[in-house]
Amino acid sequence: MPVIAAQPYEYSFPAGKLALIVIDMQRDFVEEGGFGWVLGNDVRPLGAIMPVVRRLLYGFRAARLPIIHRREGHRPDLTDCPPSKRARGRGKLGIGDKGLMGRILIDGESGNDLVPELAALPGETVIVKPGKGAFYTTRLAHLLEMQGIGHLVFQTTMREANDRGYECLLAEDATESYFPEFKAATLAMIRAQGGIVGWTAPTDMIVKALR
Repeated sequence: MPVIAAQPYEYSFPAGKLALIVIDMQRDFVEEGGFGWVLGNDVRPLGAIMPVVRRLLYGFRAARLPIIHRREGHRPDLTDCPPSKRARGRGKLGIGDKGLMGRILIDGESGNDLVPELAALPGETVIVKPGKGAFYTTRLAHLLEMQGIGHLVFQTTMREANDRGYECLLAEDATESYFPEFKAATLAMIRAQGGIVGWTAPTDMIVKALR
């Protein structure tokens, strides 16, 4: 099996059975004028990791391995958005309101698009999910099962996948938070207790193993 130098120990995966899950690299979260910015966050740290995420994408494309992009979005009528979710944040604008890039977190609006630098190529799957998790009310589990994939490289959160039995590796420098302490805590939590949630590794180590 190929191996990746990772923490807390080496991550191994069956050749050809590794998928990349790129999560929430959409304009509403990454760009000024989007939802993250409206909530008062500094979006520059997220923009800064785009070259790293792009390198990760190129590595998986070169290896001809599956890539799945996931973005958070809701139907225009908001029937898939619980009132409790709309009420959270208490910013000037909320989900469904008209923002600088269209209605916030609404599928089909400009702000809900993936950032152009990380746009999906033909043949790459894009999943729109109404919740925080990648599996909730989406076809992700079915897609992975159909391809016989049990090992995933994540660009961000992966606890839901861990609960479902997937072996998960986080590309630690290809993920970011509006709050640096949140990222540090996430990395520590993933690696703790012998990797009880999964593994973490730098993008360069992942791409090197794919070659």
